[in-house]
Amino acid sequence: MAGIYIHIPFCKKLCFYCDFYRVITPEDTSVFIDTLLKEASLRKDYLGTEPVTTIYLGGGTPSVFSIKDLSTILNKIYKDFEVTKSCEITIELNPDDVNPAYLSGLKDLGINRISLGIQSWRDVDLKMLNRRHDSARAVTALKDTLKSGFENVTIDLIYGIPGMSIKEWASNLEFSFSFDIKHLSAYHLTIEKGTVFGKMLEKGLFTEIDEEESTSLFNMLIEKSEDAGLIHYEISNFGKPGYFSIHNSNYWKQIIYLGLGPSAHSFNGYSRQWNISNLKSYIKAVNTGKQYFESEELDIKTRFNEYIMTSLRTMWGIDLEYVEKTFEKEGYDYIVNLSGKFRDYGLMKLDKKTLVLTNQGKMISDNIISEFMMPGDE
Repeated sequence: MAGIYIHIPFCKKLCFYCDFYRVITPEDTSVFIDTLLKEASLRKDYLGTEPVTTIYLGGGTPSVFSIKDLSTILNKIYKDFEVTKSCEITIELNPDDVNPAYLSGLKDLGINRISLGIQSWRDVDLKMLNRRHDSARAVTALKDTLKSGFENVTIDLIYGIPGMSIKEWASNLEFSFSFDIKHLSAYHLTIEKGTVFGKMLEKGLFTEIDEEESTSLFNMLIEKSEDAGLIHYEISNFGKPGYFSIHNSNYWKQIIYLGLGPSAHSFNGYSRQWNISNLKSYIKAVNTGKQYFESEELDIKTRFNEYIMTSLRTMWGIDLEYVEKTFEKEGYDYIVNLSGKFRDYGLMKLDKKTLVLTNQGKMISDNIISEFMMPGDE
């Protein structure tokens, strides 16, 4: 199996919290599309003979593209790669871009999973985040999406927004589950350096919420999601049975993938590549035959650490049989011995040959994962 991620770096408005590579949408995007198609041709052998089982159009805001432009991109992928008939094809949509005609066009393209960037149902939050939609538009967009026949619909929410109480967060969740959504991705607001919020924080104009409040919000997220019949299968992701994100699950299971577009990452099991995070430089390099990505070979310790970092975030946890087979007795003993104290404290549990975080452990997952990281050679 393999996946393809396509990074569309364009946004009509830049959110204050986002640190993904993105730029304001230019009037003419044809040069970018031509370059993306060329990169696909250049990279068509990267996945070897592995069939493509997931395609993910992310960004940025992929929904700034017309149906015709998206068709051009997907047809190129179908031409250059072996795409399975049951391929999960996801597109991220901004609520402002959603209408019945556009949704019908997406369906005709074979797109079968919609990720809607709601972020919050409260206008005060949307304004603070500098989103370009309001709550009324979000409601209409979600209703239209569900009416259009898309069964596999996920929404994004953000919590930990200053000024949002636990009661208001509970209301956000309850309103979300009043719709027939099959999946929820919920992310704690993090302040990244270089973002508008990051600069405000440096100047003392922004205050993050405290750890105790974050824990309460996370507990509420788990409680309300499970009450709605969703399974907590990854730290930030909840889905009904049969509706987990296959594409993202494959990332966490370390299945190979190709990334196309500026800043996109690729992984083949033993090395990682990442494209230039600059639109003009990316376009120039691809079209002049220059190298447009950097890469690194992953030594055994790096591969071990990446496996720990991804697997511990999921309900599948650390597969000790896989560890023993892949990282031999040294890796197996390292994990089993280190996990002892976390199991004693009720932060991890051993289920047959699998180590997973408990709900209590999930709340401090970053700290636990960091302790499992095997130090590199000096």
